[in-house]
Order: sequence, then C-alpha cells, then structure tokens
Amino acid sequence: MMKIASINAFLRKLPLSKPYTIAYKTIEDTEIVFLEIRLENGLSGLGAANPFEEVVGETPADTLRHLQSGALDAWIGRDIRHFNQLIDESRLLFPNLPGAQAAVDIALHDLFCKQLGIPVVEFYGQKMEALPTSVTIGIKPSAEMLEEAAGYFQLGFKALKVKTGLDVAADIERVNYLRERFGPHFQLRVDANQGYDLPQLRQFIQQTRHLNIELIEQPLPAGNDTELLDLPAEDRRFLCADESIHAAHSALNLAVHPQPYGIFNIKLMKSGGIKGAKAIAGIAEEAGIALFWGCNDESIVSITAALHAAFSCPNTRFLDLDGSFDVCKDLVEGGFELKDGLMRPLGLPGLGCSLMAD
Repeated sequence: MMKIASINAFLRKLPLSKPYTIAYKTIEDTEIVFLEIRLENGLSGLGAANPFEEVVGETPADTLRHLQSGALDAWIGRDIRHFNQLIDESRLLFPNLPGAQAAVDIALHDLFCKQLGIPVVEFYGQKMEALPTSVTIGIKPSAEMLEEAAGYFQLGFKALKVKTGLDVAADIERVNYLRERFGPHFQLRVDANQGYDLPQLRQFIQQTRHLNIELIEQPLPAGNDTELLDLPAEDRRFLCADESIHAAHSALNLAVHPQPYGIFNIKLMKSGGIKGAKAIAGIAEEAGIALFWGCNDESIVSITAALHAAFSCPNTRFLDLDGSFDVCKDLVEGGFELKDGLMRPLGLPGLGCSLMAD
C-alpha cells in the first residue's frame, strides 16, 4: 500500500497578470512543470518546478524532458518510506538539473508526509508560525511604481521588494519616493539583479542609508563577491547573496570569514528542493548568516514547499514568496494562508495542496 504506483510529469504555460521588468529582461508568462507521484493506496504527492535558465542553465522544457525520459520508471514499486533515499537517487539521475531535482524532492516530501499524516514543516520541526512576505515591484517609472505600491498597501502587505540595477540615480530616487509616500508602513528591500558595480553600490548605500532598507539582494555580478569585502562589515550585513549561491558548495565558500554577505537567498529552484535548501540553511546557521527565502514565478505547490522549509529553520528572517500571486490560473489550490501580508502554512498533511478539477 505504501509503494509507488505511478509517476506523471507535465508542463503548463501560464500567463502572468502583471508582466514585469528586471535588470536583464521583461517577463510576461511562466512555464511550470508539475510532477504527480501516486501510491498504490491512492495517496498522491505534488511537485512543481520553474528553473531560470539564466541562473541555473536549465529551462522548464529541460526539466520536463528529463522527468519524462523514463529515468524514474524504476521507482514503480518502491516504498515511499525510503523517500530520502529516492531524493538522493534523483540527484544522481539529474545532475546539474535543480529544476528536475526540485520537482521530485517536493513531490516526495509531500507524499511521505501525507502518508505520515503530518505537515512537512512538522516533520522537520516548526520554528515559527507566520512571517510577512514581500511583494515585488519591477523596474518602472516612479508614478507607476507608486500606484502599484498603493495597491499593495490597500491589500495589507507590509514589505516591498523593488527591482533595481539599470540606473543607480533613478533607483535612489524611486526608493526615496516610496519612503516619502508610505512612511514606515513598508519594510523596503532592493534587488539589483547583479546590475551594479562597486562604486554604484557604495553610492546607493550612502544615499539611501536614512531610508532603513532591510537588505540589498545580489548587487554585483555573481563571481565578483570578493569585491564586497572592500565595504565596511556593517554594510555587508544587509547584503544578500542570490545568483552567487546555488547549492551547499557555494554556501560554504561564502560562509568563510570575512563574509561578503550577511544574508543568503534560498530558492528551491536553485538548490534542487527542500533537502538541498536545508543543507544551505544549516551552513548559514553555523556561520551566523540570516536566510531570505525567494522564488521564481511558481505554482502554489513549490511556494508552499519553500514556506515549510523556511519555517523549519531558526535563522529564517525574511520571506519573498510572492511567486504564485501573479500566476493567472494555477493548477493547484491550498498550501498556505495569506492575511495582511503574513504567510502561514495550513497545518494539513504534506504540503496541504491539491490539484484543482478541470
């Protein structure tokens, strides 16, 4: 009854309600790969993946091709109680494919914990009940930015992440406008998407210090991290590594003192799922580094998986899990509760998600 009976992967292209611009492209829709693993007893686990090719070298089409390649056929008849072993095997089956790894990892976590009858976060030990998530505003004229922020204000969100990186002077002006308009209501975060050089970063920090910006995500191009060591330690504490950190090996490199970053961004689409994310989180905890949990444009199921992983880590400080909000029609419902900008799991077995009826 606890043996795997079927494994099914499929891809859906889903439009976004709000196309947005980041430092290197404009995004209008998203392709998401879904994975359903079903047991002989009828229980099923859901996984999903949307890797960014620019970051990890894998597209959703690559993910789908590998999941449908027959590599997982040998798992039919395997016992879900060996889910951890299966996750390890998937990493060998799909090396350097964190999207494929993540879809498998999430589905197996969901299914195993459904079989146990407990939420994934409780399997690992829940450390917190709720946190605010930021919502993201892309690069756009100030008037449009303020209008979008006003909408988020009305919806009760308490944290904004602003995309920057094309023009440092314009970026400084935009975050100043936000603070002037909304005062202390919003926690402000900035994501430069590798768009600055070190002098520009210094300029941004110096001219926005009075705005109490919580963090600056990936200001310099990945690979230029050691340049950040020229900044004072107190400035580096609120810099966040994103594209510079994928898996445990890059976390180890960035955790060595002196540390260029005081915060690590963890995305399941970079780490290959919950198990890889937990490995990064453990390294960060030992090094005294805070965690900022991010996402791509994703389904509720993978966003919920990131939320469960985040709430099982004592060094989690920030959430940026807004990736499902602008997906026009997800295939999945449930997962988490969102109220006044705060996210919390539903407390249901597994991830608490289910496929919606057609």
